[in-house]
Amino acid sequence: MGERQISGSQIAAYGSYLRAEERSPGTVEKYLRDVRAFARWLGGRPVTKELAAGWKEHLLEQGYAPVTINAMLTALNRFFAFAGWDACRVKFLKIQRRLFRDDSRELTRPEYDRLLAAAREQGRERLALLLETICATGIRVSEVRYVTVETARTGRAEIALKGKIRTILLPGKLCRKLLKYARRQKIASGEIFLTRSGRGLSRKQIWAEMKSLCAKAGVAPTKVFPHNLRHLFARTFYRVCRDVARLADVLGHSSIETTRIYLISTGAEHATTLERMGLVS
Repeated sequence: MGERQISGSQIAAYGSYLRAEERSPGTVEKYLRDVRAFARWLGGRPVTKELAAGWKEHLLEQGYAPVTINAMLTALNRFFAFAGWDACRVKFLKIQRRLFRDDSRELTRPEYDRLLAAAREQGRERLALLLETICATGIRVSEVRYVTVETARTGRAEIALKGKIRTILLPGKLCRKLLKYARRQKIASGEIFLTRSGRGLSRKQIWAEMKSLCAKAGVAPTKVFPHNLRHLFARTFYRVCRDVARLADVLGHSSIETTRIYLISTGAEHATTLERMGLVS
């Protein structure tokens, strides 16, 4: 058997394969990024199971979170399956189910409010409305393109992603704000969140614009990214309805276990619970 070498054309073919499998653009981008990172680490060496396992150890030494490492290994193992290199697949890290979230990465409601205020103070109406739209609906950043003039008029959006179709309801107040913004921008139909050239906002641009608010809002950059708005929506929704199954449907999760991760209490909340137990005299 010849040496297993990762080439640029092979990675490109993997991307085409993932798109043919109807993976979301975000997933395709992440999988390709992870495979390229592995290829750079290899530095021209042929792929072996031992080196794949060595990359896992390298990521641990670099301080990557176990969950992040396993996500990167998923991308790599699927690439190996695509290339016919199943013998190189590497085992995932075993992770104990988390009891609480890291407080340093959780976006709180006051911090969200400060981000909105900062965007408005800077005259960035589109960004403020985008933050509200993601946080008030729980959509993924890749689903922003489904927020259109038409959906704002009906108050509901049909989202087709990851092989599933689900209906997202938009609050009435949000719909009115979206339509008012669309009229001012002379957007008669289609996507509402557009660049100056009339294209939909990319994931990278949304991330960058959100991060640019951190200093003004006094919020740690580690807390400011689109998915954290989705987490804030999930926690707020659950506090109102206390129905995890319903929340799973709204978020588009196939497994309730995925939804439960969103609802794990923070370390501070967990510590408060321990204190209230009163088991130390």
